[in-house]
Amino acid sequence: MLKEKIQSLAKAYHEEVVSMRRHLHQYPELSFEEVETGKYIADRLADLGIEHEHGIADNGVVGLIKGNNPDKKVVALRADFDALPITEANDVPYKSKREGIMHACGHDVHTASLLGTAKILHEVKNDFEGTIKLLFQPAEERLPGGASIMIKEGALENPKPASIIGQHVHPPLEAGKIGLCAGMYMASADEIHVSVTGQGGHGALPQDCIDPIVITAQIITALQSIVSRHANPAMPSVLTLGKINSTGGATNIIPNEVKLQGTFRTFDETWRFEAHRRMKKMAEGIAESMGGACEFRIDVGYPALLNNPELSFFIKEKAVEFLGTENVVDLPIRTSAEDFAYYSQVMPACFYRLGTGNVAKGITSPVHTTTFDVDEDAMELSTGLMAWLAISELEMR
Repeated sequence: MLKEKIQSLAKAYHEEVVSMRRHLHQYPELSFEEVETGKYIADRLADLGIEHEHGIADNGVVGLIKGNNPDKKVVALRADFDALPITEANDVPYKSKREGIMHACGHDVHTASLLGTAKILHEVKNDFEGTIKLLFQPAEERLPGGASIMIKEGALENPKPASIIGQHVHPPLEAGKIGLCAGMYMASADEIHVSVTGQGGHGALPQDCIDPIVITAQIITALQSIVSRHANPAMPSVLTLGKINSTGGATNIIPNEVKLQGTFRTFDETWRFEAHRRMKKMAEGIAESMGGACEFRIDVGYPALLNNPELSFFIKEKAVEFLGTENVVDLPIRTSAEDFAYYSQVMPACFYRLGTGNVAKGITSPVHTTTFDVDEDAMELSTGLMAWLAISELEMR
């Protein structure tokens, strides 16, 4: 049977997939700078004889694996491959060789896994009908997000997929399992940049000043009421102001300016932009009423990620067939964000989580930390499952 053939190939290719992951892990590249990584991916596809195009969104790669009757249906698979500005603290043979840069979010796993999946699919291309499109995407970690650029540059055209599937490492879930959430899954993410200006002076003479710190304190408190008093409690919203600093202040000096940076996240796209309007109006009004001024800028980021319910239920059903019921779990919504959301805005999409943790091996660190790592046994599952899901989506729906 095809399922058993895929599982056998995933096992046979596991060592090679781990080797590719370790190479990528040692040579990470930041968002929009992934020149060597893009070339590495293109070279691996060329080695396999897989038709591909390199240079979409600068460093992105799009491949095509055509089965029998290739025009019947097209399904896309996506992996991202940028790294983070983090110095790795792990003492492992494949530790990052680039100081201050690390694959701390598992994109090396995503990419190596999709390369392994490509090898499996290429091997069994005579066993399915349709075409599988491989999207190797740069710049997931930085606005405007490589996914948005890939879409603008036509990565989803010629041929156009009917649906798209992606996976992401998930340390809280043990290797050997995956997790899904049908429907709204991940939040939108916008960056907030605020500048509050007043009139500085001696800290002992506040009556002669317009204190931007006091104004800012009022703004911070008031902004939280937008989430607590206006947002729909059925659709969680988060407003976090993570950075505050003044220009020229001291223990006895009132500064001229205070700057804030933060993030706003929600699951409701209509409310998202209404909240933007309310925050800006409130902050500017408070500053003006207290004699100061406020510049309130919102950099619109990734949209909310919607896992198409029909596709997600189908993916769950097929994952259970491949892994067993006990290894497929339901996940709650989460307020983190992912630029895979751009794909979910334009076609049916399913983004699931790949368990990569292993408490017994001490592999428990969260993503975006200096000690993040994965149980590489998960990469036998990651390659085989994605191949199985892609073929199932092509032929069984």
